[in-house]
Amino acid sequence: MSSEPLQPFTPPAFLSNLSINLSSSVFVSSFFYLVLLYWIMYTIVAVYHWLVHSHNASIALPAIAAHLFVSIVLIGYIVSGLV
Repeated sequence: MSSEPLQPFTPPAFLSNLSINLSSSVFVSSFFYLVLLYWIMYTIVAVYHWLVHSHNASIALPAIAAHLFVSIVLIGYIVSGLV
């Protein structure tokens, strides 16, 4: 082991010359909006399949209601943090 302190990693010169003005808040909010879009598409497909392919509607309707309730709560939580 050397007695010298560790030096921080320096990126290669071509990477340090790139100037990207993308703040972390823009990246995080964009990521969560993409997750929201995926979640909405998944919910539509899941509800369709539950209604069309379910042989027992007494189980499908409460499952749909629970999924929609949890989805709305989670989406509301995510969006409230982004505003």
